[in-house]
Amino acid sequence: MANTSARMLRLLSLLQTYRYWPGGELAGRLEVSPRTLRRDVDRLRELGYPVAAARGVAGGYQLKAGAAVPPLLLDDEEAVAIAVGLRSAAAGAVAGLEETSVRALSKVIQLLPPRLRKRIDALQAVTTPAVFGGGPTVDANTLTTIAQATRGEERLRFAYAPRDGEPATRHVEPHRLVPLGRRWYLVAWDLERGDWRSFRVDRLTAPQLTGARFRPRDLPGDGDPATWLRERLTLVPQRYEVSVVIQAPAERVRAAVGQWSVVEELDAGSCRMLMSTDSLDWPVMAVGVIGAEVRVERPAELVDRMRDVAALLTRATRADPAAG
Repeated sequence: MANTSARMLRLLSLLQTYRYWPGGELAGRLEVSPRTLRRDVDRLRELGYPVAAARGVAGGYQLKAGAAVPPLLLDDEEAVAIAVGLRSAAAGAVAGLEETSVRALSKVIQLLPPRLRKRIDALQAVTTPAVFGGGPTVDANTLTTIAQATRGEERLRFAYAPRDGEPATRHVEPHRLVPLGRRWYLVAWDLERGDWRSFRVDRLTAPQLTGARFRPRDLPGDGDPATWLRERLTLVPQRYEVSVVIQAPAERVRAAVGQWSVVEELDAGSCRMLMSTDSLDWPVMAVGVIGAEVRVERPAELVDRMRDVAALLTRATRADPAAG
C-alpha cells in the first residue's frame, strides 16, 4: 500500500506540471504497466482530480481544470518558492494582489513544516528589498493570462501601446515573462513581423488566448531570455546616455545595479557605469545606493539633477524635528 501511495503522489506531481503526457512516457516514468497506470488515474479521478484521457496510439493523460481547486502536491523547493513569491507580491509589485497575497501567504505558512519555515525566515532575514521604486504596476489578470499562454504553448493576441506610435493588435507566440528592473516584459515571436520582440506588460491590454498551439522556437544567442532582453534594450534609443565613473570595485557595483546598467571594470578599485534612460532620477538613485565617490562623464544635466537632490536632502537633515 505504501508503494501504491508513493506512486500515486508521483503521478499527481507529474500531472500537475500542466502538460500532456503520452501514456507510454508516463508509465515509463513511474515504472509501471499501462494497466496499472490506468488504475492509478481512476483512483485520482475518485479523489476529485479531473484527469482527461485520450485513446489510441498517441493516447495520453492531462490534468484539466475542475469546478473546485483540488489539493496541490508541492515538493520542498516549490513550497519555499511559492512562499517567497507571495511575500514579494504582498509588497505591491503586481496591482491588486497585495491583500490577496497576504491571505494566501498566511495559509501557506500555516501548513509548512518547521524546517521549511526556518528556510523562508532565513532567506527573508538576509534579503534586502530593492529600494528602486516608482515603476509601473501590472494587472494581475493580464500577467496570469500571459503566463498561461506561455506555459501552455498557446498563441496570444493583445492590444499594445508602444512608446511611439498608435496602439495596435499583436499576435504572438509567447516565450517567457521576464521581470527586469522596475518592469515586466514579455519576450515573444511576433507572427506579423516574423521576428523576436519584447513587450512591456504595463503597456499591454486585453490579452486573449487563441486556442492555437505552437512549437517553441529557439531564442537567439545563448537562449537566456533575460540576457537577450538586456541586449535588446540597449539598442532602444533613450533620452539620456549616462556614463559615470565610480570609485568602487566593478563586482560591488554590478551586485547593486548590474541588472539596470552596464558596468565596465577600469581597475581593481573603480569602474564605469553606463545606462540608457528616459529619466535622470534613476541614475541618481543608483549612484546613491552604491555610496562611493562618483565622477559624471555625461550628460551634463545629470550633475544638475544630483545637485538638486543633494540640496533637498540637506534641507531635510537641517529641519527641526520638533517643528514637524
